Amino acid sequence: MFTSVLMIEQPLTTVDVDFVTTLHGDDPVSFVVLMQPRGDQDRLLRAIDDVALGELPEALREADVPEGEAARGPAAQALEHSLAALRGKGAKAVGRIVENHPLDHLKDVVDETGADEVIVLTAPHFVEEFFHRDWASRARHKVGVPVLKLFAHNE
Repeated sequence: MFTSVLMIEQPLTTVDVDFVTTLHGDDPVSFVVLMQPRGDQDRLLRAIDDVALGELPEALREADVPEGEAARGPAAQALEHSLAALRGKGAKAVGRIVENHPLDHLKDVVDETGADEVIVLTAPHFVEEFFHRDWASRARHKVGVPVLKLFAHNE
């Protein structure tokens, strides 16, 4: 069985689930999903990304999005939704909410699970990507397995 650590920041869409569950053809796959609640430390970067994508109304709404403690409930729901969707496609899936930056725990999770790869599935983060501070760029320096970066879809 092929094991992937899947790092996400929003619920998986149908397109995302279809894509990650078919990456390895018909081989059985299991996922360990790491979900990070939104943090207020990222608000400015998210707003800049929204502006760069031409989504000015989204940038203006960043202040209304739950963060910190208030984001835990929505993150838990997003994780459960994502796990159910993966299982619905026949994959084994477990997950956890990662309160602090998930990269701090990534190496341990990869080692504990014997993961074959890490998949980082996030919205585009132009500022972080430009400076190679995005999850995928940083993960490549922390784990001894391939790191695949994918952009999440919106439904």
